[in-house]
Amino acid sequence: MGTTARDLLLQRFAWIDGHADIWPVFRDPVAFDAVISELVEPFRTEVTAVCGIESRGFLLGGAAALRLGVGFIPVRKAAGIFPGEKTIRQTAPDYRGIRHTLRIQRASLNPNDRVLLVDDWIETGSQALAVRELITAQNAHLTGCAVIVDQMGAHPVLGTVHALVTSDELPPSTPSAQRP
Repeated sequence: MGTTARDLLLQRFAWIDGHADIWPVFRDPVAFDAVISELVEPFRTEVTAVCGIESRGFLLGGAAALRLGVGFIPVRKAAGIFPGEKTIRQTAPDYRGIRHTLRIQRASLNPNDRVLLVDDWIETGSQALAVRELITAQNAHLTGCAVIVDQMGAHPVLGTVHALVTSDELPPSTPSAQRP
């Protein structure tokens, strides 16, 4: 058996000053390709669009959309230009206690779309739940989430959560706090 996406991820993963660093995966085309292939595999026939939350979700989600042959829907945070009518939701507090305002262009979703959320890390699920609200507000459906690291565990409201690794499988960090 060859090297898996999980293996490639773990070989490139590091803790830097207590923060998770997955950026080396994006620099390595073999690892990046393997990660995207593995993230989308369970959803190959189920989705009509992929969405991702800026910033790493844009990179992963855009690549996943291309791999699946569907369009990409950006989910922007509060700052930044984002033309057109938007649906807006605020998240529950994240692991730092911060609430984020997430926005999606109304024109980007069609009723009955089946959308896959792709991101790097799911910890509390607060952003994923807000994205689900954005999607369902337009009569579309969140099919599931594909993430590199799952720290949350099962959350039935989000549909299938497919991850390359759980946070428990990551190498130990330095003595400072582990944060994505």
